[in-house]
Amino acid sequence: MVVAIFDHMGAAILCVGEKTKVVEPLDYENVILQRKTQIYSDPLRDLLMFPMEDISISVISRQRRTVQSTVPEDAEKRAQSLFVKECIKTYSTDWHVVNYKYEDFSGDFRMLPCKSMRPEKIPNHVFEIDEDCEKDEDSSSLCSQKGGVIKQGWLYKANVNSTITVTMKVFKRRYFYLTQLPDGSYILNSYKDEKNSKEPKTAIFLDACIDVVQCPKMRRHAFELKMLDKYSHYLAAETEQEMEEWLITLKKIIQINTDSLVQEKKETVEAAQDDETSSQGKAESIMASLERSMHPELMKYGRETEQLNKLSRGDGRQNLFSFDSEVQRLDFSGIEPDIKPFEEKCNKRFLVNCHDLTFNILGQVGDNVKGPPTNVEPFFINLALFDVKNNCKISADFHIDLNPPSVREMLWGTSTQLTSDGNAKSSSPESFIHGIAESQLRYVKQGIFSVTIPHPEILLVARIEKVLQGNIAHCAEPYIKNSDPAKTAQKVHRTAKQVCSRLGQYRMPFAWAARPIFKDAQGSLDLDGRFSPLYKQDSSKLSNEDILKLLSEYKKPEKTKLQIIPGQLNITVECVPVDLSNCITSSYVPLKPFEKNCQNITVEVEEFVPEMTKYCYPFTIYKNHLYVYPLQLKYDSQKTFAKARNIAVCVEFRDSDESDAKALKCIYGKPAGSVFTTNAYAVVSHHNQNPEFYDEIKIELPIHLHQKHHLLFTFYHVSCEINTKGTTKKQDTVETPVGFAWVPLLKDGRIITVEQQLPVSANLPPGYLNLNDAESRRQSNVDIKWVDGAKPLLKIKSHLESTIYSQDLHVHKFFHHCQLIQSGSKEVPGELIKYLKCLHVMEIPVMIQFLPVILMQLFRVLTNMTHEDDVPINCTMVLLHIVSQCHEEGLDNYLRSFIKYSFRPEKPSAPQTQLTHEILATTMIAILKQSADFLAINKLLKYSWFFFEIIAKSMATYLLEENKIKLPRGQRFPEAYHHVLHSLLLAIIPHVTIRYAEIPDESRNVNYSLASFLKRCLTLMDRGFIFNLINDYISGFSPKDPKVLAEYKFEFLQTICNHEHYIPLNLPMAFAKPKLQRVQDSNLEYSLSDEYCKHHFLVGLLLRETSIALQDNYEIRYTAISVIKNLLIKHAFDTRYQHKNQQAKIAQLYLPFVGLLLENIQRLAGRDTLYSCAAMPNSASRDEFAYGFTSPTNRGSLSTDKDTAYGSFQNGHGLKREDSRGSLIPEGATGFPDQGSTGENTRQSSTRSSVSSQYNRLDQYEIRSLLMCYLYIVKMISEVISAINLRFRCWIS
Repeated sequence: MVVAIFDHMGAAILCVGEKTKVVEPLDYENVILQRKTQIYSDPLRDLLMFPMEDISISVISRQRRTVQSTVPEDAEKRAQSLFVKECIKTYSTDWHVVNYKYEDFSGDFRMLPCKSMRPEKIPNHVFEIDEDCEKDEDSSSLCSQKGGVIKQGWLYKANVNSTITVTMKVFKRRYFYLTQLPDGSYILNSYKDEKNSKEPKTAIFLDACIDVVQCPKMRRHAFELKMLDKYSHYLAAETEQEMEEWLITLKKIIQINTDSLVQEKKETVEAAQDDETSSQGKAESIMASLERSMHPELMKYGRETEQLNKLSRGDGRQNLFSFDSEVQRLDFSGIEPDIKPFEEKCNKRFLVNCHDLTFNILGQVGDNVKGPPTNVEPFFINLALFDVKNNCKISADFHIDLNPPSVREMLWGTSTQLTSDGNAKSSSPESFIHGIAESQLRYVKQGIFSVTIPHPEILLVARIEKVLQGNIAHCAEPYIKNSDPAKTAQKVHRTAKQVCSRLGQYRMPFAWAARPIFKDAQGSLDLDGRFSPLYKQDSSKLSNEDILKLLSEYKKPEKTKLQIIPGQLNITVECVPVDLSNCITSSYVPLKPFEKNCQNITVEVEEFVPEMTKYCYPFTIYKNHLYVYPLQLKYDSQKTFAKARNIAVCVEFRDSDESDAKALKCIYGKPAGSVFTTNAYAVVSHHNQNPEFYDEIKIELPIHLHQKHHLLFTFYHVSCEINTKGTTKKQDTVETPVGFAWVPLLKDGRIITVEQQLPVSANLPPGYLNLNDAESRRQSNVDIKWVDGAKPLLKIKSHLESTIYSQDLHVHKFFHHCQLIQSGSKEVPGELIKYLKCLHVMEIPVMIQFLPVILMQLFRVLTNMTHEDDVPINCTMVLLHIVSQCHEEGLDNYLRSFIKYSFRPEKPSAPQTQLTHEILATTMIAILKQSADFLAINKLLKYSWFFFEIIAKSMATYLLEENKIKLPRGQRFPEAYHHVLHSLLLAIIPHVTIRYAEIPDESRNVNYSLASFLKRCLTLMDRGFIFNLINDYISGFSPKDPKVLAEYKFEFLQTICNHEHYIPLNLPMAFAKPKLQRVQDSNLEYSLSDEYCKHHFLVGLLLRETSIALQDNYEIRYTAISVIKNLLIKHAFDTRYQHKNQQAKIAQLYLPFVGLLLENIQRLAGRDTLYSCAAMPNSASRDEFAYGFTSPTNRGSLSTDKDTAYGSFQNGHGLKREDSRGSLIPEGATGFPDQGSTGENTRQSSTRSSVSSQYNRLDQYEIRSLLMCYLYIVKMISEVISAINLRFRCWIS
């Protein structure tokens, strides 16, 4: 059976079982061109035209924490690797943003820039009938309890014998009820107890009470009720709080009584004046009398007064939709957060402030005779964070020198002059690092540590070292067993002076201590924590693994036998102050704010962030550090050297293996020395042939690395013997070389950081880098002598903290191949596709960290390296893989930041090459049409938003940079691109309308993404063409579709209709018709006719779909009504269209909605209302219901000004329509559902129901929403109609 549903003009709008009738939209660009004069002459042309300069490109400077850029000068010129160049370019380039001037208006009403949707406080309207008892909020709260008990409780009441003085009155405990009588007066009754069934002991009528005051002298918490007859009642409360409550309540009642008395007198006077006025027989109003006055000043005064009164009446009036539940709630849960540019991740930070280290052996050192006693030898501190829970070190070392100047002088020697702060004077000019003098960086005592995953098992470990002297136990003994402090101090100091002058550059481990940082896993700092005692360092437990084991047990003394060295380590942990200044990064780049010549500098200590994807973020700054860790040297079985016990390891970084090669000055130095040095020494273990090391050597890597860059390890045997005669041995006998080891930095073009075992050689011949593996050692002619048969004797590891070098093999090979192609190398067929496919297995953390760099290179390949047919598809598949991985890791916000700020389509190198938006759209079509790879198709549908956003930005950039934006919209893009977009739409439709049940998430996502893309295209392209695309997409849906498809359809329409220029897109203007058509159907413009839907395409399409949805089940009706209501709310609060004429013209666009409401009137009310409506004349019932036009004169007057209001009200009929209610009421229908039915009772199954559901009564939410929309439309139109009528009457007079 086919059932037709008609609108009020009799036009069929739906046939159940068939597709919805398609109405072709108007050619928008031609219409606005043809009606250019009419549009420009319209006083409300802002509603008809898109604003000028609607889109633009802006360059936003990167917001840096640092005073200057972290990228070194000429870094891009010095870089030779493509990957490094692109990284540097990324960190140096400012953000490129496409600005849509009115983008704030392109979302839901909740996203409007208007902040006054919801009134802070809705004023209470007090009417004359309520004035007696509702003077203010407090009195109304009392009066609302009319006839009931206002307050009750225990009070003490004094006796009423007036012969007794006030101070002698006896108080008795009574239970009081404060009650309001039916006439509005108040009475205070007292009883012996809470039972008020008996007669009251006393009754105080408060009408006669004139005041209530406290009486502290009579009794505690007492107060007096003063009456009119100069009589008083004395009461007292049990507590001060109860007394205050009684006083407040009684004073309110006295105020109410006083105001009532004043109002009565006022009314009496006004009544007398009214009687006098009426007796004079003047029935006309003041305005009427003034209008007939011949005095022009009086007439002017009257008009101004009337205008002021009108403005006063509108003062404080709220927007109708302010009271809607959706606006009141303002739920922002579905609103996407603002997209922010990439920024450095800020983890939990805290400040470590190093104050002092003292042992129990103190004395006067050097010239410090009058000063406080100090340590008699220098000590050095290394601070680092250790994670006991995860068994790893999580920060770089922070080196501190707390020695006073007199102690530091022991290291420099007596011949070296020191400045007042203990620095060695230098004859050479001082060097600067990033604008900071080296002298400012030598003794930094404050460090900022950061932790990504705080928890209580993170400990700050302090390792204390001293100048190499001998065995740890021997050196610590004077500090542990100190019977004569003065004598011991002299002896230790004398030995230390000799040791420092001879072995000052070598260190030995001495002690360690630890303290917790966090109280809990939320990152609460343990500010009151203290360091553990200073434990003597065990020479056999030096490694980080050993210290982690000790940390897990140091709080359990029964398990460990740690020897304590008496001493005090004063290091505090603090929160980082908000206004902390004079900080530098781990690369020594100054942070804002930074003062020149400041002395107290704070350095940020590098955090070793866990290599987990959720803690990764795209790099934004230049950083290029390598941390090297010598771990162990196994020398117990070597026979090459006779003496090799006190072994020192010297680490250098070189760029050549020639005989005259020098070490690069790129190693971060320790306190008191140069900021950068050429070598670094590890601690020395006394008399240990298999020494372990815990030292960390930090290297600033050069921008360009090549195959010759390597680490060189030189081993020395250090002689610790001291001449007891007081003279030291010659310097050349202090250290003896006992071996060399090296490791190239690069392998296959990448920096290797895995743990490595290296052989050791006894000599270092030129060309030693050619002997890296066993095969090359066998074939080499280099004269080299290996220690212990070239066995791997040295164990090392390294850690890379670089934002310009990747350790991922597949990323390296991809960029290397792209560099070969760019340099003009002959391209091997299929080679690029192979490297593209390999990117599917690149490490996810690397993908996130270098996300902008990798994505931009893929887009370059997409547009510039498409000589092979499969390259674009494979390149897009890699993009799809990256996008899907970001979503799976919950990091899709980085993709949005990339599109908005980083993505900038580059011009193709070849002239005939397609642009990014063209090739990407074409490739999407190819992927969607693949029948085999459903996984790729589903991913593309699910994450289509990314590709549509890229296409949209590419289109906008192309228009602006190529100056195409000034062309007519039809000429901005080639016709071929229009065909591509149409084909893309057709390729998407079946995946939505057919596969929706198979892929619900994917189909919903692509439905919304496509709508957002088409909405953006309405700003960029031929709007008539986009209207056709919208029409084609909606035509893919059918009235018989399941509920989910109906929801898709309305989500699509809602997104499109949220366009920032939705009103101009609908052209709210009068469209001329042939004369015969105007006579035959004067109201066609206000019905859902084909002409209306064509001229006002978007609103017509939405209203047609809503009219169909209203005949469906509850869920579909709810969705449709919500879309309409939210759209009208947005119009009502749109700050661009707040003038009443603008609001009226917008409301007139929705006039067919009123007819739609009338078609469903029987579903809005019960039987009684319907019968009364049915009894009204057909010619008047609808107009009076809809507009309240009770006066035919008012209707007729509208035809005099056709151009003022949208459309015309011809032939004096206003908006009157023929009655067509019968078309919706079937024969034999005798009743309607009860009013008590709810939305739950009327809900249907998920499948769209048939015609029987049309007649279900709407639920409360639907009725309220529909009527609010109706009221908005009628209110906005009626205000303008009233103004027209007023002008018409003035013109007639």
